[in-house]
Amino acid sequence: MSDFEFQNWWLLGFPLFFALGWLAARIDIKQLLSESRTLPSSYFRGLNFLINQQPDKAIEAFIEVVKVDPQTVELHFALGSLFRRRGEVERAIRMHQNLVDRTDLGSEQRLNALYELAQDYLKAGLLDRAEEILLRLGGTTYDAQAANFLLEIYEQEKDWLKAIQVARQATDVAGHTRAREIAHFYCELAQSEMMHGRGAQARTYLQEALETNRKCVRAQLLLGDVAQTEGNLGEAIAAWQKIESQNAAYLPLAAERLLKAYAQMGRADDGLALLRGYLSRYPSLDLLNAVFQSVLEREGPASANELVQVELRRSPTLLGLDRMLEAQALEAPPERRRELEMIRNLVHQHTRNLALYRCDNCGFKARQFYWHCPACHGWETYPPRRSEERELPA
Repeated sequence: MSDFEFQNWWLLGFPLFFALGWLAARIDIKQLLSESRTLPSSYFRGLNFLINQQPDKAIEAFIEVVKVDPQTVELHFALGSLFRRRGEVERAIRMHQNLVDRTDLGSEQRLNALYELAQDYLKAGLLDRAEEILLRLGGTTYDAQAANFLLEIYEQEKDWLKAIQVARQATDVAGHTRAREIAHFYCELAQSEMMHGRGAQARTYLQEALETNRKCVRAQLLLGDVAQTEGNLGEAIAAWQKIESQNAAYLPLAAERLLKAYAQMGRADDGLALLRGYLSRYPSLDLLNAVFQSVLEREGPASANELVQVELRRSPTLLGLDRMLEAQALEAPPERRRELEMIRNLVHQHTRNLALYRCDNCGFKARQFYWHCPACHGWETYPPRRSEERELPA
C-alpha cells in the first residue's frame, strides 16, 4: 500500500470507526438507563446502605426488591446464602424453597437452588431432609459436592456402611481417592463388633480396612486387640509388631499393649528388650515413658535414671528431664529428695502444655491421641508425637 493510499484509508476509516464506537456507546448507555428505570428504588437504597456499611438495612431493602420483583433470581440466591452465613437458617430455607417451587427456573438454576437448600437443612441439623436432596443431586453437576456433604451426614449419624458406599465413589478436594477414610470407616464398624463380642465379624471388617489401605495402623492395632481378647497373645504381638513396617512413628501406640501381652505370657524381659530396641531406632517421648516405667518397676530407679540420661543426651526435652528427676528423687536420701521433688514439680508444671498432641489440619490440641479430630473432623490428622518433640530443631 502506497503512502497516498494509506493516508486516504486513514482519513476515510477513522471517522467510520469513531462513529461506530459512538453509536455502540449510545446503545449501551440507553440499555443501561432503560434497565435501571425498571429496578425498584429499594434496590438502590440497598446499594447505598451497603456502601455506608449498614448491612442490616441493606438486607431489608433487598428483601423489598424481592417482594416487588420476584424475577430477581440471583438476588434470591445471594440473600439465601447470606441468611445461612448469618445463622438465620429459617429465612434461608424459605428463600431457597421459593426458588425450588418456581416453574420458570432453568434446569441448572433449579439444581443450584436444591444444592443451596440442602446446605440450609444441614446447617439447621435437619439431616434427613438434607440427605434426601443430596441423593437427588447424584449424577448431576453437583455430584461431587453432594457426595462430600453426604459423607458429613453419615459420619455424624455413624452410618458407616453408607459412608463407605458414598466414599468409594467420591474424591477429596485434591481429587484423590478416599481410601484412608474408608479404612477408618471399616475400623469404626470393627470396634462396634468388638464391643458386642463379635470378634469374627470385626476381623472381616479389619481385613477390608487393610485391603483398602495397607498402611492403616489403626486396623493393625485393632487386629491385635481382637487376638488378645480371644487369648491369642502370640498373634496379638505379631499384629502389633507389623506396625513397624507400616509406619514406625505409631509404635508408641502399641507400646503398653506389647508390654502387657509379654507379661501375660511370662516373658516380660522379652517385651522390655523389644521396646528398648524400638526406642533406640525410633526415639519418642511416649516410647521413653513406656520403657522408663517398665525399667523403674523391674530394675529400679538407678537403671531408670541411667536410661533417661542416655535419651536426654541424644534428645534433650523437658519431659525427659521430668522423668530423670523422678528417678533421682526415688533413690536420693530424704534431705536431697525434698529438693529434687520441688524442682520436679516446677518442671512438671511446664511439661503439661508440652505433652499434647496437635492436629495438623486445624491445630486443635489434646492430651489423648485421636484418629478423628474432634474439632475439624479430619481423619488421621494427629501425628503420634507430642508437641515438644515435634518442635525440636532437626
